Amino acid sequence: MKVAIVGASGAVGQEFLRVLAEQNFPIDELRLFGSVRSAGRKYTFKGKEYTVKELTHNADDFEGIDFAFTSAGAGISREFAETITAKGAIMIDNSSAFRMDADVPLVVPEVNGDDAFNAPRNIIANPNCTTIQMVVALKPVNDLSPIRRVHVASYQAASGAGASAMAELQEQYADIVAGREPKVEKFAYQLAYNVIPHIDVFTENGYTKEEMKMYNETKKIMHAPDLDVSATCVRVPVMRAHSEAIWVETEHPLELDSVRRAFAEAEGLVVMDNPAEKEYPMPLFTADKDPVYVGRLRKDLTNPNGLSFWVVGDQIKKGAALNAVQIAQYMIAHKK
Repeated sequence: MKVAIVGASGAVGQEFLRVLAEQNFPIDELRLFGSVRSAGRKYTFKGKEYTVKELTHNADDFEGIDFAFTSAGAGISREFAETITAKGAIMIDNSSAFRMDADVPLVVPEVNGDDAFNAPRNIIANPNCTTIQMVVALKPVNDLSPIRRVHVASYQAASGAGASAMAELQEQYADIVAGREPKVEKFAYQLAYNVIPHIDVFTENGYTKEEMKMYNETKKIMHAPDLDVSATCVRVPVMRAHSEAIWVETEHPLELDSVRRAFAEAEGLVVMDNPAEKEYPMPLFTADKDPVYVGRLRKDLTNPNGLSFWVVGDQIKKGAALNAVQIAQYMIAHKK
């Protein structure tokens, strides 16, 4: 298996290297690509040193590549997609460039893995991090009774804005403690000791692009164009792992025991739900972990067909690199 990573020096690119090693992904050859700035950097993978090559429009660089994991931003993905796929490589893209294109599957393996085999452009899109962890939890509920509508409030870590945003949060706390004015560059406002109800730019309907991603992507992944989704996305002063409070309305009322059992049996989902012992998912304990964690399951007091639950997942792992690697693993395991 020959693998390429585009954007190898970024936070997700580095996570790709860690996840591929942890998953013992079958790699015979690895090629790393990046910008002019990162070209020449060296990284070690499984004891061997690799040098980042500048990404150019030379399709021969991707000759023989089976999977190309791309995480260098939507603009780079759009510009270089044809170059990356020209020689037959499957491009698994972490940006927002192709997510809503009709001829590009948007895949979470636990939910719609088979969609990956319908990729006429050899491009598969990795969904937004908040959407990924939510649909992993929605799938087992939807299997019991079709979901009519979803309301979700996300509590998103600094990691969602990249490595420099994580560093900025740390620096803001240090500056405040030292009595200095904190620097604000990556966020709309100071994030330390604060929450910001604003992720990405606002659209004409008053929702942000991040919130509209959850609206549109959930429908596509779950093959449910009539599913209603309403999201409020909030940045919180947490380093890593996103949390979500989710309310769903199903076609028929469901018993909590059957939902809890479905959660426990679902692939990629771990139930952490024992309020009596104060057991519930938190970023503190789920950062750097592979699964999506679910807890606080209860009936929605406002709706006889409603459920409420709390979901936490590592944004860089399952929300980005791990899901992309799992798409490739699914395709290898279910090769048609």
